Amino acid sequence: MVELGPAPGIRPRPSLWRRLDSLARAAFPVVCTVLLLLLCNAPFGIPDQTTLAPAVAVVSVFFWTLFRPAAMPALAVFGIGLLLDLLGWLPLGAGVLTLLTVHAVCLRLRRGLARQGFLIIWAMFAAIAAGAAALTWLLVGLLELRLLPMAPALFQALLTTSLYPALAIPFALAHRELAAPEQA
Repeated sequence: MVELGPAPGIRPRPSLWRRLDSLARAAFPVVCTVLLLLLCNAPFGIPDQTTLAPAVAVVSVFFWTLFRPAAMPALAVFGIGLLLDLLGWLPLGAGVLTLLTVHAVCLRLRRGLARQGFLIIWAMFAAIAAGAAALTWLLVGLLELRLLPMAPALFQALLTTSLYPALAIPFALAHRELAAPEQA
C-alpha cells in the first residue's frame, strides 16, 4: 500500500518566531561569510591578515553553493564579491567575477560532487581554488595593464586550499544544526 502523506486539513499559520527562525537559518551562510570577511579586515595586528579575505570568500562560496545552494544565490555572491573588492583587497570587479565564476562552476558540478567524500571534494576544491587564483591574477593584470608575478597567485591558491578544511568542518556542523531550515 502506498502512503500519501499527512491527511489534508487546516494547518495553523507559522508564528512570528518560527518565521524569523526560518529567515535566520536561510540567511546564515551569507551573513556568516560577510562576518568572516569583516573579521579578516579587523585590526587584530596579525601580519598579512587581509590576505585571508579572498581565501575565506572562495571557501565560503564554494561550500555553501555545494551544500545549500538556495541559501547562496548568485545575487548574494555578487554582494560578497563587491564587499571583498570594496574592502580594498582587489580592484573593483575582480573579486565579483572570480566569486561568480566559483559559484557557477560549483553549481555545475554540484550533483556529482555533493555525494562524494571529503577528500574528493577537497581535491576538486583545490582545482577550483587554483582556477580562481589564476582568474584573479589575470583580471588584476588586465586591469593594471601589466604582467604580474605568479608567486602571489600561487600563494593565494595554496592558502585557499589549505584553509578549506579549517572552515569546512565548522560549516558542516552549522549546515547540520544552525542553518538547517527543516529544523525551523
